[in-house]
Amino acid sequence: MQRRIFFRHVAAAALFVVAAAAAHAQPKQYTVTAPDGVTLAVQEAGNADGPPVVFVHGLLGSHLNWEVQLGSPALQRYRLITYDLRGHGLSGKPADAAAYTHGRRWADDLAAVIKAAGARDPVVVGWSLGAAVTTNYLAAYGDAQIAGAVYVGGVIELDARQIAPHPALYQDMVSSDLKTHLDAEREFIGLCFAQPPDGVAFQRLLANAAMASFDMQAAVHSMTVEAARGLGSARKPLLLIYGAKDALVQPAPSIERARQLNPNVRSKVYAASGHAPFMEEADRFNQDLATFVDSVVTR
Repeated sequence: MQRRIFFRHVAAAALFVVAAAAAHAQPKQYTVTAPDGVTLAVQEAGNADGPPVVFVHGLLGSHLNWEVQLGSPALQRYRLITYDLRGHGLSGKPADAAAYTHGRRWADDLAAVIKAAGARDPVVVGWSLGAAVTTNYLAAYGDAQIAGAVYVGGVIELDARQIAPHPALYQDMVSSDLKTHLDAEREFIGLCFAQPPDGVAFQRLLANAAMASFDMQAAVHSMTVEAARGLGSARKPLLLIYGAKDALVQPAPSIERARQLNPNVRSKVYAASGHAPFMEEADRFNQDLATFVDSVVTR
């Protein structure tokens, strides 16, 4: 009798392990089609039954930018959803400039990913350009379908008072001379960090940049950003995180402008980070993100 009870307990424990393993299944990949026909590459990791977090990377990046978050023990209880922006990574790369200059297109992409994933009330995390994408989403769709948003090194507006001046660099990034173009992309990636990642990770970031659409790079600096309508009308919690040593986006003017648009935004500045605090001070960022998610998710 005791042996039967023992084996029942063993079986129950085995079923629990199987269920836990299923919840933390291998990362999956699929594609979503945006309203204008662009194919978007989407990836998922973490706990499939956990609160969803949608990560939106920045210029010249891909979903690989979030590898530290995807592998973080502090974040494994969440459903971690990433995707490659149009013109980046494994997503479609239309040649038409309007596909990149019209901010609504990027907003529609994010909405399409959230809908296709069936992500209910996700937290959206936007890095750099990804923050502008999030703002355009808020302007077009409001915040009723999300729980909150985190901007990381976020572009509030494409305004010279908020963006660090690198005119020669941005001109070289769209040069028709391949060497000039690639050298400028390497310089841009270098400027993302006060504390550069290791060699392998940095080389992967350079490969990301080389995959980015030339047409996108030429057009994206003219992308419309509906900051007043998007940030200004948001009522869900918004957290801004910047690195004090950011060489691409100026933290103080960006935070000030965001607060002018929405006095309820909260902000944090990481003293040791540049433009990528989620990589440079990853443990702190991951804990701050987990705390934010837990504070806004309705259970």
